[in-house]
Amino acid sequence: MKCLTIIFLKFLFLSNFVMAETIPTKSKILKQSNDCIRDSQTQVCRELVSEIEKLQLVVFDQNRFKCQSSLLGLQSEIIEAYFLKNSFNERISFMIPYVIKNC
Repeated sequence: MKCLTIIFLKFLFLSNFVMAETIPTKSKILKQSNDCIRDSQTQVCRELVSEIEKLQLVVFDQNRFKCQSSLLGLQSEIIEAYFLKNSFNERISFMIPYVIKNC
């Protein structure tokens, strides 16, 4: 019985760490995406790709595939802006309106 209690407590503590991870809000992602696409700030872009990935997993679990596809497109634009930062002077995001509409 004591062993079962210890296993239960370990599971409870480990699951709290997973649940404690925050999911970014749509407005935060949109603002940071706009900044990243225009300025290609390296640290902001890296963190944003990771945050969008978390949000994609959440909307996938909710079967919101249009939103997930829109987030994937936005994530692709951010990666393109990060790696091709010298290609264009002024970038415009084509996916932000789709994220607003579908999410």
